[in-house]
Amino acid sequence: MFLYGGPVSATLAPHPAPTRTPTAPRRRTRILALPEARWALAALVTFLAGLALDLGGAPVWAFAPLYAVAYVTGGWEPALEGLRALRDKTLDVDLLMIVAALGAAAIGQVLDGALLIVIFATSGALEALATARTADSVRGLLDLAPTTATRVTDEDTEETVPTGDLTVGDVLLIRPGERIGADGRVLDGTSEADQATITGEPLPVLKRPGDEVFAGTLNGTGSLRVRVERDPADSVIARIVTLVEEASRTKAPTQLFIEKVEQRYAVGVVAATLAVFAVPLAFGANLTEALLRAMTFMIVASPCAVVLATMPPLLSAIANAGRHGVLVKSAVAMERLGEIDTAALDKTGTLTEGAPEVTDVRPLPDSGLDEDRLLALAAAAEHPSEHPLARAIVAAARARDLPIAPTEEFTAVPGRGVTAVVGGHKVSVGRAEALAGREDGATVVLVVRDGNPVGTLALTDRLRPEAAATTAALTALTGTAPLLLTGDNAHTAARVAEATGLTDVRADLLPEDKVNAVRDLQDSGRKVLFVGDGVNDAPALAAAHSGVAMGRAGSDLALETADAVVVRDELATVPATVRLSRAARRLVQQNLVIAGTFITVLVVWDLVGHLPLPLGVAGHEGSTILVALNGLRLLRESAWRSGPVQDSRG
Repeated sequence: MFLYGGPVSATLAPHPAPTRTPTAPRRRTRILALPEARWALAALVTFLAGLALDLGGAPVWAFAPLYAVAYVTGGWEPALEGLRALRDKTLDVDLLMIVAALGAAAIGQVLDGALLIVIFATSGALEALATARTADSVRGLLDLAPTTATRVTDEDTEETVPTGDLTVGDVLLIRPGERIGADGRVLDGTSEADQATITGEPLPVLKRPGDEVFAGTLNGTGSLRVRVERDPADSVIARIVTLVEEASRTKAPTQLFIEKVEQRYAVGVVAATLAVFAVPLAFGANLTEALLRAMTFMIVASPCAVVLATMPPLLSAIANAGRHGVLVKSAVAMERLGEIDTAALDKTGTLTEGAPEVTDVRPLPDSGLDEDRLLALAAAAEHPSEHPLARAIVAAARARDLPIAPTEEFTAVPGRGVTAVVGGHKVSVGRAEALAGREDGATVVLVVRDGNPVGTLALTDRLRPEAAATTAALTALTGTAPLLLTGDNAHTAARVAEATGLTDVRADLLPEDKVNAVRDLQDSGRKVLFVGDGVNDAPALAAAHSGVAMGRAGSDLALETADAVVVRDELATVPATVRLSRAARRLVQQNLVIAGTFITVLVVWDLVGHLPLPLGVAGHEGSTILVALNGLRLLRESAWRSGPVQDSRG
């Protein structure tokens, strides 16, 4: 029995052929639509203008106002947030940074203070942009589902109604090429549905009476009558949106090291500064001398060097990864990548390329055909079709430079396949259910000429060349083999797992099943890296400790939800980026030791002896420059190509 059919020819099709893999329309917040970005831009522009004049030898009155504007535009918001935190009886590093910047300006270090303000403003703007873009994609996902549907009344008439008004039990008419308006079950008709957005399956799935269909998936060339079985608000695609939003909210806020101790550090520095000022004053010290000592203390104890101990290694790692086609979205995301101890991988579009290819051509013994003639015959019959299997067969024939004969009387019947007259012979091509198990995980196509079977073709989703090496590298990095989490069938998943050395395989998963698998691992204490590409992967990407999306064919929602994007679809860059992150974390630890040592020495000197203010500033700035230069080491090419990891200790 034939089980697939491409779209009918233009002369026979009552509706346009469906387009492969629908994606949500882009709703992207413009950067300058965000107030944080506008303030940060103003701070950056005025700072750079002031810096140019300052370095160019201009008088103070020329560049000082520009620095002042940078202070105001970049610092008012964190200052306001810090004051609000004070109202709630908390103290954060942001406010301490503002105070330190103002203190630096008070003792003549205006440039240093302005630079600190600009760094904080830019960081806040990037965080706001990332949040807005993720929200855009979550909202845009809802556009995958149609806004209206054709409902069949009890009198067997048709009416167009908003999908939000549908109720369980309604019967819908789904015409060829239309998106399905609600989750339900087929009552009548035969067609195929492209449900890659839900399950990630690379090929359209045959739908017959009794089969389940999902809202937002694309109907093929047949008409279906579908009974609604879920309220639109509870559809699978609506649950994907909910899962992403919940995962984004409940995912524990990850912070850089300094932010994890900011409250205690900030309170300690403020209390110590007040003590350094008040205690000598109480014992009769000169007011100016006490104030100068306290100001020196605040400068040398401020966490500028600690902040730069953290940021340059991570930012350098981000830049290095970017040169090699991996976009890591923030310093926090880069830090998280190095913490993972378990990997979970999607199949279609991640380990595989998401497109079928012909892997076997077998003429039947009595057909009189060899491999090339059988493939050319099938390609000629399939040439007018836009079905993914048809395109793969035609591509295979062209790869062998086989001539593709013209066809006549081309037709495609949903659920049966395609038929055409080729060279005077009636040729039919379709997926053969009875032969589907001939090759584990392969799709088997039967070619019939003039009513007689003449051969079969086997097609599989092409495995990425670097898939096996990538899974081996991730195993070495984490100490455990990655999991395979896929919405595709168990046979296909098992074939891919065998080829890549994976043993823990979970197939036929809906998006919520992938999320549950990730959460179960994390509830047991694991830090999971999930790698995927589709809308159906977005909830797991959001729920995982760290998420990486394949960029070339990735859905908007997956790309915005993930912490990192493999822009060039080179799977081997995933373990390389994890190694780079671990190198960055080691440098951060080194820098924190350096910065902590400088701060301790300078603070003790100021408290026990007499630390001249210029020397204190020089020591503080020197430690800042030292840790910054140390972090820049990760910009080197050797940092990326550091070789395979031998164990899981990172």
